[in-house]
Amino acid sequence: MKTMNKTFGWMLAAVLSLALVSSADAQDKQRTGKVVRIKGEARYSTGNKVWLPLKVGTVLKSGYTVQTAQNSFVDVVLNEENTAQAVDLAPLVAATSASSSRPGAGGGGGSSVSTPDQDVVRILDDSYLIFDSLSATATGADTVTETMLDLKKGSVFGTVKKQAAASRFEVKTPNGVAGIRGTIFLINANGNIACLVGSVIVAFTDASGNVVTQIIAAGQQFIAATRQVTPLSAELANFLQGLLAQTNYRGGGRGPIGRGPVGGVDHGLDQVSRHVPGHPLLN
Repeated sequence: MKTMNKTFGWMLAAVLSLALVSSADAQDKQRTGKVVRIKGEARYSTGNKVWLPLKVGTVLKSGYTVQTAQNSFVDVVLNEENTAQAVDLAPLVAATSASSSRPGAGGGGGSSVSTPDQDVVRILDDSYLIFDSLSATATGADTVTETMLDLKKGSVFGTVKKQAAASRFEVKTPNGVAGIRGTIFLINANGNIACLVGSVIVAFTDASGNVVTQIIAAGQQFIAATRQVTPLSAELANFLQGLLAQTNYRGGGRGPIGRGPVGGVDHGLDQVSRHVPGHPLLN
């Protein structure tokens, strides 16, 4: 009888152990943002209204806020790896100017820029961004992610890799919300949007109080004040190409960051200001 009780106890322990392993496998992954590059000055808050200086290597979680100073920017890699390292800049492959392939420029509205292999956001100068929600859930072969950003001020440039069908990547502004998927984009808090690759769907409330949606395709820009979608200007397309070259980080944590000291402030000579002279999209 004692032997049977011991055997039953071992079997029960084994079943419980397997159940715990299965439960662990089904648990949500932690999605975070890792600061991989800083130019100028920036600070962050964990939601308690206490501001701390932002540094390369800082891990940003849901509810955190980042604020950049004038002539400054912050690059953040978003993923589900807690040990993700600052990574190398990868050379651009088959990158051509969107200005030569945008609608109206004889290129059919597409771009030969390769789609990104990980999610990166650059918080441009004089900007205020809240990481409202960062989450990830393993669902068999896919990982469903949710990235909800709230841009209160300034501009954000981003590259978003191809996602699972149920994933969401959204940027909220005071004027609406933009849904992003497999896209290279630039969004200003005034509601203006530029799309270099992929597409952006923006939803906003019109003068009559109705919710209106608008698709911004590759090589197009959306001006919130006029609700018009037009081809990217050559100037803006080149600006986006420059940002893309600076944020095309490799996935997999292979080596130190491409420019600037790991753990320090990057003093590289890069495009910084979100202001394109004479262009209404960002000014």
